[in-house]
Amino acid sequence: MEDVYEWKGLNGQLVTFKKEIGDAQKITYIGSPGVCTPFAEFLTNVVRDRENHFIPLLDIDDCHQFESKSYAMVLNDEVSNPHDSDVVVLLGGLSMPKYDVDTEELNELIDEILKEDGRIIGVCFMDMFTKAGWLDKVDFDCIIDGTLVGAVKK
Repeated sequence: MEDVYEWKGLNGQLVTFKKEIGDAQKITYIGSPGVCTPFAEFLTNVVRDRENHFIPLLDIDDCHQFESKSYAMVLNDEVSNPHDSDVVVLLGGLSMPKYDVDTEELNELIDEILKEDGRIIGVCFMDMFTKAGWLDKVDFDCIIDGTLVGAVKK
């Protein structure tokens, strides 16, 4: 994969995400619980008028839909149905070694829930999917990758 265009800052990430999602109406995020959940909540904010689901790791039986509240996007308590998704968003935490996600099982899950003409979008920081060797294992349509650089000021 090669760089197509750049973005800056959190707002830039959200604008880019919304652009890449396009007119998709059903979006399912797959990520590590705890680490990826808040990032999925962040991303759903710009597509809150759509149907958004979250699957922790590869546990489709623990899929939950996001709901827009006045204070934030939150996951419902009820288990939801991610099948026939227009887009599957893979979050970078999945590729962290400590989760040991089997990409063959991940691809099977994607095939189960993604519409035939659906898209796979990766969202990560620090080039996680490349470093994990996933570019040859998952058929990403695009990856939205950011770099975090910070400072503590006193």
